Amino acid sequence: QALRQISQRTISTASRRQFANRVPENQKLFQEDNGLPVHLKGGAKDSLLYRTTAGLTVCGTIYAFYYLLVSSMPKKPN
Repeated sequence: QALRQISQRTISTASRRQFANRVPENQKLFQEDNGLPVHLKGGAKDSLLYRTTAGLTVCGTIYAFYYLLVSSMPKKPN
């Protein structure tokens, strides 16, 4: 019983961070008509993430086609 009270007390009195509501700021940012697509409106971090994803996709496609070509060639006899 005492252990239960202590554990409940430590859980309930744990410090909680207060987060500011930034939804209105983000709504203004993403609804702004600045000619950017929505996936790039977050700034440099979004741009870096987009370019990395696009680069990995291109590299993966080239890699897949290369191994498709290699596997389609007949094996050389030993």
